[in-house]
Amino acid sequence: MSAQTPAAILVAEDDAQHAILIRAALKAARLANPILVFDDGKQAVAYLQGEDVYADRGRYPLPVLGLFDLHLPGLSGLDVLRVMRDQPSLAHVPAVVLTASEDPADIDHSFAAGANSYLIKPVGFEALLEVVRNLGLNWVLTNGVTPQQP
Repeated sequence: MSAQTPAAILVAEDDAQHAILIRAALKAARLANPILVFDDGKQAVAYLQGEDVYADRGRYPLPVLGLFDLHLPGLSGLDVLRVMRDQPSLAHVPAVVLTASEDPADIDHSFAAGANSYLIKPVGFEALLEVVRNLGLNWVLTNGVTPQQP
């Protein structure tokens, strides 16, 4: 019996410093899943749809969690979230909008697009680590639950 590739955590974040902090917080929370960071909405969609290089699901497994900034080049985080929700194999995957925007319209649009949670990016690593730890999704990320491959 071969070991199953752990499901990935998709991070769509265009700010390099935020991406580094998010990756570090996920690792500090002892999540063993691969963390795939995309700084462009079109690139994140290509991954979700298994296009081009991302067709190799052994190397680029479907996500078990999506973390989305709203403001991405190419396509917005909301657009990426909508693409994720439109795919039956990803419709149940937890999706968290992690952004700096406190605009009520952004919050409403995020939930309408299928977000499970909307979190304001905290300032500082310790606060971000606390947000990651409080996502309440550790059981999903550590028990090897992998979305069905198309």
